[in-house]
Amino acid sequence: MTLLAVVSRLIRNTVFKYETVAFVVAVLFLYSYVFHRDQLRSVFNRARVSVQNSRLSALPNGQITGRIPGAGSVNSDRGNDGGPKQWELRKDNVAVYSIQGRRPRMEDRYDFVHDQNHSGVAIYGIFDGHGGAFAADFTEKLLSQSVMARVLKALLKDGKANHSQILIEEILSLDEKFLTVARSNNDVAGTTALVALLSGNELTVANVGDSRGVMCDHEGRTVPLSFDHKPHLPQERKRIKKAGGFITFNGVWRVAGILATSRAIGDYPLKDRKFVVADPDIQTFDLSELKPQFLILATDGLWDAFSNEEAVMYVKERLDEPHFGAKSIVLQAYYRGSLDNITVMVLNFKAATVNGSKKDEGEI
Repeated sequence: MTLLAVVSRLIRNTVFKYETVAFVVAVLFLYSYVFHRDQLRSVFNRARVSVQNSRLSALPNGQITGRIPGAGSVNSDRGNDGGPKQWELRKDNVAVYSIQGRRPRMEDRYDFVHDQNHSGVAIYGIFDGHGGAFAADFTEKLLSQSVMARVLKALLKDGKANHSQILIEEILSLDEKFLTVARSNNDVAGTTALVALLSGNELTVANVGDSRGVMCDHEGRTVPLSFDHKPHLPQERKRIKKAGGFITFNGVWRVAGILATSRAIGDYPLKDRKFVVADPDIQTFDLSELKPQFLILATDGLWDAFSNEEAVMYVKERLDEPHFGAKSIVLQAYYRGSLDNITVMVLNFKAATVNGSKKDEGEI
């Protein structure tokens, strides 16, 4: 056998074998990911933002409208991929600070609405998206408006409003509307929803998911405003199992090995099987008794780094800062290693009563 024949057989038996080709492809893919992942992420994120914008513009006419006057939401410091790196706001006695953090995309959203007709009604919302920002965008744009409209209509008609009932009905109604759009677009996104409705001395808090709210009362004590919906909790585990689902541990407990919260708006594949539900828990507080100093509403990026008590103590010492401590605690959570988007809203009751009333501070 000639040398040429030996070399030819060697090439056929090694270089062109399926295993060799697969190995080379895997090495090239790994090289591209390691050395060019930032470029790949940028391309992917631009495409995703474009798709989400087209979905929003394709919604039926009238579904997305301007906010009720008094709502505030300011985007700033937008990244090269078109997504927000940080958001900040200061208006009246409300301050918000939000960062993308270590996540490749910003999926947190927030909203607040003050009725300008002096009814004393205000709505504050925190929404933590997952699987994309579409569900959080949808909820931010519609939920506060629909709740405010229902409350003001009831006040005008009857002189009072059942805040708990309105919040439950509007959250479930919005979930159904979103699921209709999500199924048509095959969009699996979901979001938490933490909504605080303030009317006079009554505070009503609705929670879906694992964003969380806490209050600091007049004695400096920590009062939980909500409790996380986690899959491993007995009530949630029982409901999921009854629906034919299961939970597994993958870093954290997850529904069907996928979702780390057991309740959410959206998530239609899990919602269709009732493994995940949008039913909110409602808590009501009498502020004339608690006389709160401030409230904190935040996505779980904060609570991954702070306990309720730690957060209250941290913000209490920084209420005189421009963001009422919201910016400081967000950055501190990041420094402590939080891997998630982090959004914190602080409602400062002390600022609302300085000199009898607090004038508009304006947006930052």
